[in-house]
Amino acid sequence: MTDGEKQAAGRHPIRPLAVTPVTPEQLRVITSGEATMPQALTSSFVFARLDRREFGATLGGAFVPPSAMEAFMHERRSRTADAPHGPASDPPHRPRHSGWMRWPVACAAILVASCQQTGILDPQGPVAAAQLLLLLNSTAIMLVVVIPVILATLAFAWWYRSSNARASRSMDEGYEGRTEFVLWSIPTLIVILLGGVIWISSHQLDPRAPIVTNANPLRVEVVALDWKWLFIYPDQHVAAVNQLVIPAGTAVSFRLTSATVMNSFFVPQLGSQIYTMGGMTTHLNLMADNPGEFPGFSANFSGDGFAEMRFVVKAVPAGDFDRWVAQVRGTGSALDDAAYAELAKPSIAVPPRTYRSVEQNLFERIIEQTVSGSQRHAGAAWAPAAQQTGG
Repeated sequence: MTDGEKQAAGRHPIRPLAVTPVTPEQLRVITSGEATMPQALTSSFVFARLDRREFGATLGGAFVPPSAMEAFMHERRSRTADAPHGPASDPPHRPRHSGWMRWPVACAAILVASCQQTGILDPQGPVAAAQLLLLLNSTAIMLVVVIPVILATLAFAWWYRSSNARASRSMDEGYEGRTEFVLWSIPTLIVILLGGVIWISSHQLDPRAPIVTNANPLRVEVVALDWKWLFIYPDQHVAAVNQLVIPAGTAVSFRLTSATVMNSFFVPQLGSQIYTMGGMTTHLNLMADNPGEFPGFSANFSGDGFAEMRFVVKAVPAGDFDRWVAQVRGTGSALDDAAYAELAKPSIAVPPRTYRSVEQNLFERIIEQTVSGSQRHAGAAWAPAAQQTGG
């Protein structure tokens, strides 16, 4: 004790507290509000436990033995449980819902929202159907390993839990050759099987491989621009922008290139995403089994208008396709050098349009111009106006 504390103790000596036992009835009167104001203001409730020895409480300086406290608390709990609940009393109890119930609902909503019949899981052509089969086969082969591993993990965790006295545990290191052989042979066989399936299917689904049908394939030349798609029909001498019309049941042979940066041509319901690159030509063969409209888009980021670089593939009966070609030839403008120079300028969300005629060998000239760089540097008619002044 410090000197200051000793002096304070001398001025205010600690006197023992004189307490008197209080009966349960007196304790009820004091705590129920029937006591007088001085008694209520000076009442205090202290309960302590020290060295496993219970001490009573003091209410207004009166000692309450533990037996009286227990009797009072039991009576108060009984009254509280039997008291009616209403608007003037405690609010009604509301059941608490655990947070884990929200996760199944959210997952189910996501699955339902993703079940749109416009993706790779809804094939509308032979190529897309073969790719879906490859996806399902690969997933099934991998699940042969994944499912047993998950089940074994749960079984081991349950069996070797701390409360299971029957599980034998040993801290000694050991080696079991047969166990190692099984653990490594199964993944090895799975990798060999999966690699073989993918190898064979990849060669069968080569984008250049023609699709065998009774009718001659339709030829379409595709040019990726900023930010739109140009489709040229060289045999019909017509063209369209952001709209691809093909006859259903007829194979379509694509030649693709890009007049700007690299892009990616993808129609999920028909299959085989493929890149388009400036100065180069890629080949793709697709077919739609039945009439319908299938969305297509660019699957490679190419600048500001990438999100709007979309088009629609319209598969129509053969007779309707011939009528569409005749209608296009009778309306619209011609795709000559001046029209292409205007079309090649960057633009976003371009509505579909058609051209009644196309300049001869326009696709080959686009490739040559892209390779030589004259579209960006030379003062050719195709170069945008802002680039022509740059020399």
